[in-house]
Amino acid sequence: MRRLDLPTPCYIIDEAKLRSNLELLHDIEQETGAHILLAQKAFSCFAVYPLIAQYLSGVTASGLFEAKLGAEEFRKENHVFSPAYDPEEFAELCRICDHISFNSFNQLELYRPVWEQAAVSVGIRVNPECSTQGDHAIYDPCAKGSRLGVTKANFHPELLNGVDGLHFHTLCEQNADDLITTFAAFEEKFGEYLKQMKWLNLGGGHHITREDYDVSALKQLILRIRETYGVEVYLEPGEAIALNAGWLDTTVMDIVENDIKILILDASAACHMPDVLEMPYRPPLTDAGEWGEKAYPYRLSARTCLAGDIIGDYSFDREIKIGDRLIFCDMAIYSMVKNNTFNGMPLPAIALQRPDGSCEMIRQFDYQDFKRRLS
Repeated sequence: MRRLDLPTPCYIIDEAKLRSNLELLHDIEQETGAHILLAQKAFSCFAVYPLIAQYLSGVTASGLFEAKLGAEEFRKENHVFSPAYDPEEFAELCRICDHISFNSFNQLELYRPVWEQAAVSVGIRVNPECSTQGDHAIYDPCAKGSRLGVTKANFHPELLNGVDGLHFHTLCEQNADDLITTFAAFEEKFGEYLKQMKWLNLGGGHHITREDYDVSALKQLILRIRETYGVEVYLEPGEAIALNAGWLDTTVMDIVENDIKILILDASAACHMPDVLEMPYRPPLTDAGEWGEKAYPYRLSARTCLAGDIIGDYSFDREIKIGDRLIFCDMAIYSMVKNNTFNGMPLPAIALQRPDGSCEMIRQFDYQDFKRRLS
């Protein structure tokens, strides 16, 4: 199937770019001995798990459903962290996961009778209280009053019996310099406990496959941690695995005017790329520029009834017409995992583009997918 033969809206995963990202991550594993895990909260397209499993050590989950997906489809290391665990789910997590990280000593002790009897390695998540986020407070686990991770003031070393690891996750789309800064804060507060541990999880948010990422600095940090403390090192990036490895193809359904020209697309920010409104950010669009940069400016919006369902303001070298197809880039991550059917919007199809340019349809959705979510 050719790309233009695919229906819209449609997420298209670029297998060649995905493999390129994975090769870089695998190289880091090989040179440092680190274990790199796919954070499924960012990318859970299990049709390509067999490919990813050729390069990475395993997956990490945020709860039972993601953990089950990793156990069923990835079949390598399976880690989980949740701010709190449901009692009815925890025993199953112990059966299918290799590593379980707790967010508090309350949870650690509540489930101690269960995990001590299971073949699972447990850790405690800590909060280094070192914010490097900048403008995105919603993604800052070190923000004042954060519920994520145990602070130094609330740390209980007397309860570490049986605990194998420490875990922190503070980054979001950041470079190695922020990780180095964060590790220094972590080391100052919790380093004394690290030598009694078997592993350290550096969390996610590492934009390792971005062009300007300092891979050399990351490797040096991992090697120093392993040499100094004798622990296994885990990283759990999500975006880095599928960064720039997918698109969202859409079709222009109508054009309306209200001082400016507004394109009505069959794709929605609210439904199909929620980070556009949540972050917020302006997704890259093929052959388009900033508003006013090119001759033909347009506002891109959706066919939902939400007035604020605006994708962004762009400009083009040519006039856009009804029926034209537009391509949003970097749409493999935090799109399929977050999309929804608000307003009865159909979910986009999912396709895989092979290295030779051919496309394979992976999944299409219909009314029943919408209906079964309701009662």
